[in-house]
Amino acid sequence: MKKLLVFAAATMLLASCGLYNKYERPDVNTEGLIRDAVSDVDTLAVSLQDTASFGNLPWRAVFTDPQLQVLIEQGLQKNANLQNATLTVKMYESMLKAAKLAFLPAISFGTTGSMGSIQTVYTDPSKTTKSYTLPVTASWTLDLFGNILSQKRSTQMKLLGYKDYQMAVRAQVVSGVANAYYTLLMLDEQLRITTEMAGMAEETWKMMQLQYKLGRARSTAVQSAQVAYLSTQTQANEFRRQIRATENALSLLIGQAGQQIPRSTLAEQSLPTEFSTGVGIALLKNRPDVHNAEMNLAACFHDVQTARSQFYPTITINATGAFSNVNGTINPGKWLINLFGSLTQPIFARGALTANLKVSKLKYEQAFNVWQNAILSAGNEVSNALVNYNQYDANSQIEAQRIELLAKTVEDVRTLYERSSSTYLEVLTAQTQLRSAQINKVANDFSKMQAVVSLYTALGGGGK
Repeated sequence: MKKLLVFAAATMLLASCGLYNKYERPDVNTEGLIRDAVSDVDTLAVSLQDTASFGNLPWRAVFTDPQLQVLIEQGLQKNANLQNATLTVKMYESMLKAAKLAFLPAISFGTTGSMGSIQTVYTDPSKTTKSYTLPVTASWTLDLFGNILSQKRSTQMKLLGYKDYQMAVRAQVVSGVANAYYTLLMLDEQLRITTEMAGMAEETWKMMQLQYKLGRARSTAVQSAQVAYLSTQTQANEFRRQIRATENALSLLIGQAGQQIPRSTLAEQSLPTEFSTGVGIALLKNRPDVHNAEMNLAACFHDVQTARSQFYPTITINATGAFSNVNGTINPGKWLINLFGSLTQPIFARGALTANLKVSKLKYEQAFNVWQNAILSAGNEVSNALVNYNQYDANSQIEAQRIELLAKTVEDVRTLYERSSSTYLEVLTAQTQLRSAQINKVANDFSKMQAVVSLYTALGGGGK
């Protein structure tokens, strides 16, 4: 019987060796993760030594506007979502400490006492019996099959995942503040252009009134000029409304009541124009959301280990010690020590253990799919940001050429009109085209800035 027990114990120990495995990153597809921003068919060729990724730069090196830096700092200190993410990390740190202490024995202390009388024909009825017990109990579960260890490791992975979530929220705050700030600069510039065009439209309207009085223009031309002027006024008011709404949104993002945001101008901005994306595999480390997905995968791996360990026996050692006078019969009291152990082996749990293991494995497969998809999504975001930057930059250069030509056209047409060599329709058309080109260029410049912010975030930026 002794040999049989030894053999059974050895068999269980060998079978449980796999329960102590640590998580190792499985193979994942990162081939062709980032598309070339110019070619329509090729993927971006990056070197394995290309470690100086744009996403590794500190945010202060990317967003150099001093007023923007102040706003980002305030957002990192006061943003409500970021504060809650930090608190979540602290909660899981406490849970991890509890998981580590699970390896230690549980010790409890209590006290009991009683007072009464024992009356017989041989004792004094007035005699009182006093009894007391001061017990100390300890219980220690031997983790021979990795149940406690795998639970601790799972909690560790979840803690790392929530730290990634915290970094992801931090990156969202940085990018959100930057985008809102650049939106204000765009609206300021569009308001400036519209205000200038309103002045030009008003001047044209007055000129048309004079031409009408001199009999050189029709009343419809005067009305058209007035409509054009009123249109610029309406558009200017819309830009003012959008500025106020954006200021309120940015104020909320940085944890303050809605108020005017101090800022510079669109022309003063200086953002990087050369980008190093790094190798695709670097996204596994740099992107907090991707790393969070992998930590969830690792937690599921250890949950599988936990589910397996539940098929093996639970060995518990219990010890009790009590200082007692045993119902008042021993005075003074003495220490009573007791040590015993228990082994519980699950035999039939109505399929619950098997189902739990199967569900844990399926959750692991789901977590792997989520991780793989997070990597592909990250690659898409980088590719989109690169192509957006290139296309908006090209459009901005084209609009700059259009503006130069249209400005000359407006000047020439106005001169011709004053000499009665042109019609008002040509003047109005040239002014409208110039304003449209100027606003389009501002929008393209803003979109180019947004692409830089998106690329920085997509590459895992937002660090200190």
